[in-house]
Amino acid sequence: MNIPRLKVGAWYKTNEGENLEVVAYDAEDGSIEVQFYDGTIEEYDLEDWRALETRSIAPPEDWAGSYDISKEDYGVDLDKPAGDTHINPLDQLDNEE
Repeated sequence: MNIPRLKVGAWYKTNEGENLEVVAYDAEDGSIEVQFYDGTIEEYDLEDWRALETRSIAPPEDWAGSYDISKEDYGVDLDKPAGDTHINPLDQLDNEE
């Protein structure tokens, strides 16, 4: 069985077809914390990790899926650019030297 090298931030696919990201790895106690694409967080020991039979994959294009973020959560309409209505708050500061 080919086990990919563990890397925090890397994405993997399990033998059941689920995508997950390694979010923490503790080499001392052999624990691996992962976040599935749906946002679920799990912790595995090395033996259980091997049983998942993961393989490395590229990060998904829609990485926000694991954070359960929708367009409404941004507080802006992403389909309409700001255009000339954008105000830079730094322009309002006085230049004191």
